[in-house]
Amino acid sequence: MELRDIEYFAVLAEHRHFGRAALALGITQPALSKSVRRLEAVLGVKLVHRMAKGLELTPEGSALQLRVRELRTSLRSVSREIKEIGDGLVGSLRVGVGGAISEDFLASAFAKLREEAPRATLSVTVSDNDVMVPALREGELDLIVNYYMTIQTEGILCEHLYYDHYVVCAAADHRLTGRKQVELRDLVGESWAWAEPSLGSQQKLRETFRDAGLPPPSVGLECRSTALRLRSVANSNLLDFTSAAVIGQLGSPDIKVLPVKELTWRRSVGLLRRKGAYLPRAAQRLIDILKLISKEGRQPA
Repeated sequence: MELRDIEYFAVLAEHRHFGRAALALGITQPALSKSVRRLEAVLGVKLVHRMAKGLELTPEGSALQLRVRELRTSLRSVSREIKEIGDGLVGSLRVGVGGAISEDFLASAFAKLREEAPRATLSVTVSDNDVMVPALREGELDLIVNYYMTIQTEGILCEHLYYDHYVVCAAADHRLTGRKQVELRDLVGESWAWAEPSLGSQQKLRETFRDAGLPPPSVGLECRSTALRLRSVANSNLLDFTSAAVIGQLGSPDIKVLPVKELTWRRSVGLLRRKGAYLPRAAQRLIDILKLISKEGRQPA
C-alpha cells in the first residue's frame, strides 16, 4: 500500500462522493478512481460501492477508515518528532487540564518547565475527560492532568500524582452555612451547580443521594467552568460539589464548605497519556516536574 492511496481513500470516505473528494484533493475523478482500484487490488477486497448520488463504504472500507485515522495520528507524531530533531527545538507541548485541578499546582509546574525550557511552546486546554480523552486518543493532546476515570480506557496510561478532596460548598449567607454538621437529607430540595451529568463528580453526587433513598439532586446551573460555577454559588443559593483545593485557592470569604460527611470524597489526580505514543521532550520533562512536586508534598492539601 502507498501512503498516497491511503490518504486519497481517507478523503473519499469523509466526503462519500468521488467528485467532491477529487475537488478537495485537487486531482481528477479518474485519478481518484484509479487510486481506489489500486488500493482494493492490494488488499483484495472491495472498499466502496458506487451509488446514484455518491457512494457507501463496504464493511472492509469502514474498517480501513478507522485504521487510517490511527495512521494519520501516528504520522503526525512522527512528523513532530523529526521536526524537533531537525530544528533542535525543545518541543511543543499540548496539555489538557481539568477545570477543578488546582491552578497553583499547575502554575508551579508550568513555571518550572519554562525556566528549564524557555523555547518550549505550551498550549493548555481546560476541559473534562469526556472531551479531552478522545482528543488525547486522536493525537490532539500530548497528556492530560486530571482525575482518574471511573473506568479504564483502552490505549490510555494513567499515573497517580496526588489525592484531592471533593466537598460541598455554599454561599456564606446560605441557610446551611455555619452548622457544625449538615446531614445529607438537609440537602434535599436544594439546587446544584455542576459541570456535566456524565462526569465522575456528578455521578458520585447522584449515587450518594440514591443510596440514601433520597430524591436526586436538582440542577440549577450546568457549566464546565469551575471558576464561574463557584462565583455563581457565592452570589446565589446554589450548592456545588467540587475540589476543596480550588475553593481554598479562590480565597473568597463569600464561599463556605458545608460539613457533609457523606459527600467528603477523596479523588486521585493523575497523568493520562496514550500508550506507546511519541512524547515531545517538553512533555517528558513536564511529567517529571509534576511527579516531583507531588512527591515533595507541594500539591494542594
